[in-house]
Amino acid sequence: MTSTFPPDRAPSAGFGRRSVVKGALAGAAALLLGAAPVTASTAPASGAPGGPASGAPAAGGLRLRLPAPTGPYSVGAGTLHLVDPSRNDPWTPGIGVREVMVTVLRPAARGRGFPRVPQLTPAAAAPFALLGPWIRPQLPHGGVDWAATLTHARAGAPPRPGRRPVLLYSPGGGDARTMGSSLAVDLASHGWTVLTVDHPGDASEVEFPDERPGRLRVRESVLLGPPAPDTFRTMVETRVADLRFVLDALRLDRVGMYGHSAGGTAVAQALHEDRRIAAAVNLEGHLDLMGGELLPVARQAADRPLLLAGTDGFRGDRMERTWSALLAHGGPVTRRQLEDAGHWVFTDYAALAPQLQDAGLMTADERADMVGPADPRVTVPAVRRLVRSFFARHLPV
Repeated sequence: MTSTFPPDRAPSAGFGRRSVVKGALAGAAALLLGAAPVTASTAPASGAPGGPASGAPAAGGLRLRLPAPTGPYSVGAGTLHLVDPSRNDPWTPGIGVREVMVTVLRPAARGRGFPRVPQLTPAAAAPFALLGPWIRPQLPHGGVDWAATLTHARAGAPPRPGRRPVLLYSPGGGDARTMGSSLAVDLASHGWTVLTVDHPGDASEVEFPDERPGRLRVRESVLLGPPAPDTFRTMVETRVADLRFVLDALRLDRVGMYGHSAGGTAVAQALHEDRRIAAAVNLEGHLDLMGGELLPVARQAADRPLLLAGTDGFRGDRMERTWSALLAHGGPVTRRQLEDAGHWVFTDYAALAPQLQDAGLMTADERADMVGPADPRVTVPAVRRLVRSFFARHLPV
């Protein structure tokens, strides 16, 4: 594949428009501009029936809860299936194109009869129940009804009128976009339109509207262990290209981005490459490739606002070296740290891991290793305030 990381240069200000699946652009305009109810355009809304023959995991397990949003608005949700025919999929070349799934979350008018969207549909929950413990060893091998967790977004809820600043989210390596639901819904409840972007192939599982040659309807991760250096490079390059493709496909400009872990790495590098990104938040992503090569953003500096947010539980030599390299250039880059917290505190696991511990499905050490020992009543609001306050300054509603 063509590298996203050319020799040091000034980022380009010009961008081509790639094609998208027929009908997606019109549907996306309705979702983003509020011209129609927030419903699925080219993919079924989360929670739609159907899926692979494997079906739902057995009911009767622990039912986990996500914290409610804190903003003044209800939140509507819909999904988009975008196809980039100019790229082949790096993980499964037999597909022939690169596809991404996007959830669109935006402030909605209040009303009755709009069901809450599940974090994982039954079709997605079945493979997650099997793959999750391989990708995140702290997770239990059973005892949880992963299809029962509901977000606080509502399918089909009509959006509030008007344009709103757009934020894009890139999840961590191995995670699907669904594991960033709580923070994304909270941001939307405060007035932003939030697009959570999946990166199929390295995400644990991604559900598509249907099957196509080269993949099933639910596509599972090809990565079940720590990535090798070449794999990590492919992950970051693909994620940067995916994010820029979403901007192309939906004709977006002056957006914010935030991402966790490998997603944080990707949004920081995307900020460097693409001037349509006005501000970005890197939630504990390294700024190098495995082997020590600094990314261009760390070598050259950032000229637009970038927040580096980390935890005391994940602070190591690699993080210190790469973040310090960027901070040494000066510019509009700030760093913040959460105490008594672990790497996945920036995700839905901040709320879910303590519930798993309380149910005896996760040990105290596993919970601390994953999200830290701090109470989620402290960490969840802290992460939300950190990200929300940053975008309130740089992309106000």
